[in-house]
Amino acid sequence: MTYNAEVQFKFDATWTPTYSSSFSDDDFIPEEHYLITAPAADLNAKQYFKLFEKFMLCVGMCPASIRSGAMSLVFNDWVSEEEQRKVCKEYEITMDEDLDKKFEEWKVRDEEWTRLKKGPMGTVLTDEELTNLEEGK
Repeated sequence: MTYNAEVQFKFDATWTPTYSSSFSDDDFIPEEHYLITAPAADLNAKQYFKLFEKFMLCVGMCPASIRSGAMSLVFNDWVSEEEQRKVCKEYEITMDEDLDKKFEEWKVRDEEWTRLKKGPMGTVLTDEELTNLEEGK
């Protein structure tokens, strides 16, 4: 059995100039028609979003607004924090409420690195000695 499916995004617009318009007729196209089609039998969610992104670009949305809209699907009051954290982990994003903990981890890591950079008797290693230490020599 064969399964065929197609998804379509369609946009039709007309503009009728008026004599009181502040724009010249050269600034607008009197009619615009966009039809984007794609085989939908095997599209995954990311491919659907990519397709819809192309459609939104065609109708004049700016890329920043498209990205903001996509992120608002995840980071809003109706999505559980657990689901939001899954997305954060997948894309290596830190949520605002976790920044204090991350900062403390960075401080500990920096203190440890500073301790490791010190040589015997608390002397500071030269750049060459640090390079050799990093390379395991």
